[in-house]
Formats: sequence, structure tokens, C-alpha cells
Amino acid sequence: MKLPRGQLLRQRVVSDLGTALSAVLEEQVTGYARLKPQDTLLLDTEGVGVLTFIDGVPVVAYHTGTDTAGPPALDEIAVTGPYRIELYELEEDILVEIHEDEALRIPPTLPAERLVGDPQLIERTRGQAPDSRLEAQDTTQSATAVEAFLSDEQRIETIQQRARADAKAKAEQWGFTTE
Repeated sequence: MKLPRGQLLRQRVVSDLGTALSAVLEEQVTGYARLKPQDTLLLDTEGVGVLTFIDGVPVVAYHTGTDTAGPPALDEIAVTGPYRIELYELEEDILVEIHEDEALRIPPTLPAERLVGDPQLIERTRGQAPDSRLEAQDTTQSATAVEAFLSDEQRIETIQQRARADAKAKAEQWGFTTE
């Protein structure tokens, strides 16, 4: 995902993303934020999270290090702070092409849910989001991390096999082999 450099509004290090997301919502920023989690800051790892906004409401999420997009990108971003945030203003018509890519899109309230967990911010975001985006959120069947895990039958089978082997080894170790 390529974004042109917008007008830098501010950059800072924050320990709580809720403050930054609230400010973007209140100021109705149209543009994007680059989020560098502490892993990137402290361990010099690759990649940053990118969130785009229209009138302060999140539209797209992307992680440059893992090349993940949409809701899974938020999982890559969701580590403990601090975060270095760079907030850029960008004209809405420049963001249109990126926002049309369904693989990149996220439900409006998802960053507040996954990155912050603040019920008030979730409700404020829902209140400011266009009805069409909220309706799309309600009808979209986006898999949560748990749903994605449960749908991976091979992974579950591997875990079950390991658990059986561990249980058998413990039973032998404790002398429960007669039954």
C-alpha cells in the first residue's frame, strides 16, 4: 500500500493509543496515521501499522512489516505501548482508491475495540461513522482471531496430538499405565 506523504499534523510517542484515536476523532482528521509499536522502537524490528481516516473515522488498516491488511493488520499492531505516532492530513480524493480495496478495509469501531478496548471511544466512533459503513460492518462476516483459529482444523489436530502425547508421557511417569 503506497500513500503519498501528507501534511504532518503531529508526531509523538504515546503509551495509550486511545488518546491518539480520540484526538483524531474529535478533530475529524482525514488522512492517515503511522503507528510504530515499541518492538519497532526498542528492538529495531521491521514494519509499522498504518490507519487511514475519513473525518476521524478509521477506514483502512495495513502493517508494512508483515504485509497484512484489514482486521489481521490490527492484530499485528496490537502490542503494548509505547507507540510513536505520526499523523498526516491527506485529501479524501487521494485516499479513494485505497479505500475501495475491500481487503484493506476495517469496520469503523475495530481499532477502538482491538487497540484500545475503550467502550466510550467505541460508541463515539460508532456515533460519528456514516450509517453505510456501520451497516456494512453488521453484515460483514469478518473472522475474529478465535474464529480463525477454530476454523484451522489442522492446527487443532496438531495441538490435540501434542496434548495426547504429553498426557501419555505424564501417565507413564506417574505409574498410571495399568489402566
